[in-house]
Amino acid sequence: MKLGLEVFLDREYKRFTGKSIGLVTNMTGVNQKLTPTIDLFYEHPGISLKALYGPEHGIRGDAKEGEEVQSSFDPYTNLPVYSLYGKTRKPTKEMLESIDVIVFDLQDIGSRYYTYIYTMAYVMEACAEQGKQFVVLDRPNPISGERLEGNLVEEDVRSFVGLLPIPNRHGMTVGELAQLFKYKFGYDCELTVVPMEGWKRSMYFDDTPLFWVPPSPNTTNIDMNILYAGTCLIEGTNLSEGRGTTRPFEWIGAPYVDGNSLSKAFNDRGIEGVIARPVSFKPTYQKYKDVICSGIQLHVVNRNTLNSWKTGLLLLETIAEMYPTDFSFIKNEQKKYFFDLLAGTKGLRDRVWGGTTEVYIENCLALIEGFQKEKKIYDLYN
Repeated sequence: MKLGLEVFLDREYKRFTGKSIGLVTNMTGVNQKLTPTIDLFYEHPGISLKALYGPEHGIRGDAKEGEEVQSSFDPYTNLPVYSLYGKTRKPTKEMLESIDVIVFDLQDIGSRYYTYIYTMAYVMEACAEQGKQFVVLDRPNPISGERLEGNLVEEDVRSFVGLLPIPNRHGMTVGELAQLFKYKFGYDCELTVVPMEGWKRSMYFDDTPLFWVPPSPNTTNIDMNILYAGTCLIEGTNLSEGRGTTRPFEWIGAPYVDGNSLSKAFNDRGIEGVIARPVSFKPTYQKYKDVICSGIQLHVVNRNTLNSWKTGLLLLETIAEMYPTDFSFIKNEQKKYFFDLLAGTKGLRDRVWGGTTEVYIENCLALIEGFQKEKKIYDLYN
């Protein structure tokens, strides 16, 4: 197997010899020996690396979720590092004026809430406006390229956790998404995608020979990545999604929850591919910092049958029914329900309260089937 990065360094870089290169990357930009893309580019005699650009969490991954990142200089290369998660999320004219080509090398996690793919969209938009070339070095979708789950983001709730109408679990690589963004959504830059060699759509990350480098502090393992398409929705409620613990997005709970009762009620629903057990945990930051929470850990029994989006919604529905006076949806700083932004619709909150999320899930199947057919023209792998 070869990553897009390795194919680029083997031969594709020759197409850009003599051009000034900007690199959008972070600690996930590594080859199979874990050598950083920054170092490989900086030390390569045929690549003229002039600037670095960092997404959410920063170029070294040391910033927490939602934390604004400042532009700086990289201490190892002395190159400027322009933050795309600070004062601006789209590169400005000044950030790109000395650059001919922007290369994108970031590891996505396969769910639409994850902001790296929207950083890519904004970079593509800036490249189109300023006449720059854009190159994507493709990497695996860690939760495979076959399964799709969810709904499509509606226009009035678009945000940086759901900028475009794609499913919660989208089943695409960043290279495939770049083609979708260009040809369907109008991010019409001069695009080159450098595909991987040897990756199959059926592969999960642990089916590859690659080492998992967490793209952010809470992307811990393959089960977390699988569950995230559903349990990320917990962030929009007054439940802890397990941030500040060793099992974020696998541990769900709150001080008002009884984990024993919840695990029994959840398991009684017979959701395919997952089982819960009661847990007790004390987050070290974020919701309920230093407060003991009771809840459940979700264990993936069969990842090939599990629908994580359905799992997350039915879990919320169960908790809302069990704790109607304690459970609530929370608002962000703009006084919007954060759940709506994550859910991609304003209609799901009422369904969670009313116990009708399964009806909504069924209603979305046609949307997902339509997206599945439409995206096939952008698929790069079998």
